[in-house]
This record gives sequence, structure tokens and C-alpha cells, in this order.
Amino acid sequence: MKTVVVAGNPKPNSRTLDAGLRLAGLLAADPGAEAPRVVDVATLGPGLLGWGDEAVKAAVGLVAGADLAVFASPTFKATYTGLLKLFLDQFAGGEGLRGVTAVPLMLGAGPAHALAPDTFLKPVLVELGATTPAPGLYQLDSTYTGDGTAEAYAQRWGGALRATAAASSTVR
Repeated sequence: MKTVVVAGNPKPNSRTLDAGLRLAGLLAADPGAEAPRVVDVATLGPGLLGWGDEAVKAAVGLVAGADLAVFASPTFKATYTGLLKLFLDQFAGGEGLRGVTAVPLMLGAGPAHALAPDTFLKPVLVELGATTPAPGLYQLDSTYTGDGTAEAYAQRWGGALRATAAASSTVR
């Protein structure tokens, strides 16, 4: 299974990226699985502001070719970051993520925004053609490494996500 983690944090190598990698590893459920590929959107720089940048095209191609993609963002103003939005704007509407099983993941400072992954991030992923068979995951950025939420999520939804990813990859 080809897995990609997309981190939409304005800071490279962020906790958001770490949380995405942790979740992707748990969802793989196979210790011998290939390590997830990473698109740390902050490293794409000003190429996101227009069309035709080669690094952005390569990142879009990597994500579009994934079986499973974890889209991770910190919670900014109750939603995902503008940086992630700039990256998602590079995908063709309705089909840019066709065949990709997507998992929306957001980190935040408190529980008030727990519905943000499903309310704001999941709909745009679906609009781009992704399949999102499980609810999004919201984690507190202060406790995500040890609170067990990612493990519980992977236990509850991992099988469905892997099965959907295997089936969806055939539609490309």
C-alpha cells in the first residue's frame, strides 16, 4: 500500500507532520510496510502561489498516486491552514484525488474544535475525488504522542481504511 502524509503546517518538520506519520504507521498495521512518503507543504514555498512549479507538480503527483493519504493540519481559526488550502487548490476538482483513500487529521490546543476535521477538511477532500470512509481524527497537540487516540482510531478504522484503499486504487 502506497501511503503519503501531507502536512499543512507552516512550520517544516512540525508536530503536525509527526502526528501524521504516527497515524500513517498505525494504519499500515504491517511492521514490514514501506514507510510513508511525506509532503511537508511548508517546504514547497512560493511555488504554491501559481501554477506550473515543478516541485509542486511532483508533490501533487505523489499524493494523487497514493492508495492512502493522511492530510494533517493544525487548527488555525477553527479550520485547516491556508497553506494546506493552497496545496489542495493544485488538484483538479472532482478527480484530482480519485482512487485515494483520505484521512483528515487535525491537531489543536483544546477540544472546542474536535469537529473541524469532518466539518472543514473532509468535504474538500471529497470534492477533489478522495474516498473518506472513516471520520476524521482530532488530537490535542499537547498530548497526541501518548493519549492513545491515534491507536484507538487505527484499531477502530484501520481495517476499513486499508480495505477501501486496496479497492479504490483500482479506479485510477
